Amino acid sequence: MIGKARKRYSYMEKTTIATAQFEHRSNDKNYNLSIIDKLSKQATEKGAMMIAFHECSVTGYTFARHLSKEQMLELAELIPGGQSTDSLIGIARKNNIAILAGLFEKDADDNLFKAYVCVTKHGLIAKHRKLHPFINPYLTPGDRYTVFDHEGWKCGILVCYDNNVIENVRATALLGAQIIFMPHVTMCTPSTRPGAGFVDAELWKDKLSNAEILRKEFDGSKGREWLMKWLPARAYDNGIYAVFSNPIGMDDDQLKNGCSMIIDPFGDIIAECRSLNDEFVIAELAPGKLTQAGGYRYTQARRPELYKDVIGANHKAQLKISWMSEVTPN
Repeated sequence: MIGKARKRYSYMEKTTIATAQFEHRSNDKNYNLSIIDKLSKQATEKGAMMIAFHECSVTGYTFARHLSKEQMLELAELIPGGQSTDSLIGIARKNNIAILAGLFEKDADDNLFKAYVCVTKHGLIAKHRKLHPFINPYLTPGDRYTVFDHEGWKCGILVCYDNNVIENVRATALLGAQIIFMPHVTMCTPSTRPGAGFVDAELWKDKLSNAEILRKEFDGSKGREWLMKWLPARAYDNGIYAVFSNPIGMDDDQLKNGCSMIIDPFGDIIAECRSLNDEFVIAELAPGKLTQAGGYRYTQARRPELYKDVIGANHKAQLKISWMSEVTPN
């Protein structure tokens, strides 16, 4: 089995992927799309074939916790056919790069979703609806996994909290994903975990003078230190490349720490954003690592007959976010 898989992967070409961080503006699609355009162009010039942006990178994110359903419907768009998706396709066509970005979606029946799309110059090639949305009480959870083909690679998408439920990552990998895009707006919020909390937004007003303090806060228990407890394990355990994207700077009234990164199937970080500015990093993804890493062997050694009834037992989902406890339907 391993030999056959290695032979199959040997026909795959290496691919080059960028992941970005930028400071979005709440409810300012034109501005956010302009930054996506600028960074996509720069990534193309440096050889990237795909570039990934964070959750709700088109619309902004945390401000939506205050919106009524009517306001959410005004903010959200049809996918496909909405103006923002069409704009992303135009940017992908102009810059000759695949783009992954997030926004709020509505359907013909006025259901609301947290969506993340992949577009190329040829159009929309994938859309994922977040399985565990919480920023606004009127959002409907997605009901399926997302795996798609691009340039010979199998790609998957899981948005933010989706990745904290480990079954979602394993299921996406078992459906064939070799790269899982993991867009987030995360870290630097209160939680029951030790050391969690907000980073003082006043520091951002003079980020150059406060750069050392900000880096210490961003990399400590409020931010990256927590991320490193679990994110590399998702890549390692499943033998996949994880492409993590997260905003830098102010998101509504919260400060976010960026550190967008790409992790290989060994669980090693092979590229990471480390500045306090809008930026991206690029990594070359080699197919050989998919079967060389331990995660491939572990998934081949599974014995579903032992735990299928445990994993598949009835369970009522409960989604609790510490800092969102005050949010109720408008």
